[in-house]
Amino acid sequence: MDGAPHRTQDARDLALFDFDGTITTRETFPDFIRRAIPPRRRALGTAVFAPFVVGYKLKLVPVHALRTTLVRYAFKNVPLAEVEAAGASLAADLLPTLVRPAMQARIDWHRARGDTVVVVSGGFDVYLAPWCRAQGLDWICSSLEARDGVLTGRYAGAQCVAEEKARRVRERYDLAGYRAVHAYGDTHEDHALLALAHHATYRGAAWTAPA
Repeated sequence: MDGAPHRTQDARDLALFDFDGTITTRETFPDFIRRAIPPRRRALGTAVFAPFVVGYKLKLVPVHALRTTLVRYAFKNVPLAEVEAAGASLAADLLPTLVRPAMQARIDWHRARGDTVVVVSGGFDVYLAPWCRAQGLDWICSSLEARDGVLTGRYAGAQCVAEEKARRVRERYDLAGYRAVHAYGDTHEDHALLALAHHATYRGAAWTAPA
């Protein structure tokens, strides 16, 4: 789910922030999984997914494939309301402790200028949406599919990573309506997002798209 309507007329610039590892000091997906999965399923999953995690660390399993498999196992037939409650709890008591002070200062700087500030993340709206609302930010992120209030174990649409990040930004915002676009990221999955920007920052340093 994406949050808040796009704005162009009253904004000077557009600022696009990846979340995990850019705004935060670490990946938050594992924290969400641990908090949202039913305890028995979590205990069994530790053993079941050990080979997948090892394969990911050895670069044999793509991260998007690992996420898809984990989401299927973790959330199939779990009530959406339970996962939303876990996400709200994560946003309230854990995420604020993981935010990099320098990135919070950068977000505050953009907001003070009247810029449109957007979190663009592969993370889930169940925890990013409440965090972004508290910050007064827009968000574009991944969602979990639900039917009749029960999760299916699938993503609702594509994972918001790599080219999908850039596609959703272009779909939702008129980039030409902003004076300048800023983007902040920390992995190769952010390169397409960074390529949209006039001012791109990668791991704290200026970034230029490969020729």
